[in-house]
Amino acid sequence: MKKTLVYALAMAMGISATAFAANPFSDLPAGHWAYGAVAKLAAAGVVDGYPDGTFKGDKTMTRYEMAQIVAKALAKGAIGADDKLVSEFADELDNLGVRVAKLEKNADNVKITGNVRLSYDHSSGGAVNRWQAAKAGRDNDDARLRTRLFLTGEVNDNWHYVSMLENNQHFIGNNESGDDDTDFQRAYLTGNIGVVNLTGGRFQDFIADGNIYDSRVDAIKANVKIGQAYITGVWGKMANKSEYSWSDSNNDSVADKYWRAEVGGRWGNLNMAANYVRADDVTAMGMGGDDDSIWTVGADYTAGKFNFGAMYLNGDNDHLDDMNKDDDGVVAWLKYGGATASKPGSWGLFTKYYDQAATTTIAHTMNGRYDVFPEEGFKGWHFGGNVTLAKNMVAQVEYFDLKGKDSDEHARTLWSQMVVTF
Repeated sequence: MKKTLVYALAMAMGISATAFAANPFSDLPAGHWAYGAVAKLAAAGVVDGYPDGTFKGDKTMTRYEMAQIVAKALAKGAIGADDKLVSEFADELDNLGVRVAKLEKNADNVKITGNVRLSYDHSSGGAVNRWQAAKAGRDNDDARLRTRLFLTGEVNDNWHYVSMLENNQHFIGNNESGDDDTDFQRAYLTGNIGVVNLTGGRFQDFIADGNIYDSRVDAIKANVKIGQAYITGVWGKMANKSEYSWSDSNNDSVADKYWRAEVGGRWGNLNMAANYVRADDVTAMGMGGDDDSIWTVGADYTAGKFNFGAMYLNGDNDHLDDMNKDDDGVVAWLKYGGATASKPGSWGLFTKYYDQAATTTIAHTMNGRYDVFPEEGFKGWHFGGNVTLAKNMVAQVEYFDLKGKDSDEHARTLWSQMVVTF
């Protein structure tokens, strides 16, 4: 190949042929088609001339000489190890001791990502004060720094292993001690066998938009897509000692074994889903360790930046049935836009209305104090907004005003957070 074909390297580096740099070679006229690229590469230290100051662009290069140029581009960060040039000259680079292609392939097998969240919340109201006096559990204020590290390992083209380490440091409120805790909170395999997508291990299960459950489970999940529709089945255990042990002093989690089935799909801007959940030995929301069955049906529609929808829920728990408590509920919401971590200046607003019986939720996704209304359930409003202050830096504020379905006592919560992703 002719040396002037080093222009192909310049193209791979994103260098324009008209890029201007001082002419380093006496035999490369300014009008030459490769002048801009070669001059730019020379200024970057990627290509060298001869001692007499010439480039000799018409001289035939060996693959070995071209590999030396590629190696310099790699060393200076001008191209990445996944570049096509690296693949083309992999053998020559290997002989040069530049084993980047192999190392990069191995490095791609494991990826580390994460996020850091600084949050503060303050709760008040008669229901909160009553709960604190009776349970001596969660405090009215909490300030916490949460760090999560996700490790994703490639098993093969179809399967991946995912794990998550979480560290929490409490500055005030619950568990304040100056200490911190670190838990290995997720570890699962995910992939597919034919048309069936499978996940198995400890992972996050998000049930009915989080209105029923949003936390970790030890389970097996199967999902099949049929055109625009899907069918999902999950069987396992709702086990989360680190987060929900406060719900009952004699239990480590909010429930034991569970299974669920979900059908749904998206047709244009319309999204619909129906869920059925059966959970054993539920201790959350005053359900006394009895079994709970919940079914839901919901839909939402997106119009431009607006999204609105509603969900109906119905639960059946013998303990609460014996107390003649309500067994159904409804959730409705309206959203506009939304902060995107990769887009500074993006923002969103949202509001939601809840009217849920205690039988319709086990571990709710909300940051409000729904837990202070055991047995009776809750109703009320949720308002909030978020904004991306800088790339991968998102701030969010939420306000909840909930009250008991029977007592009408309030639980008001102001929640704020800053999330930094990497």
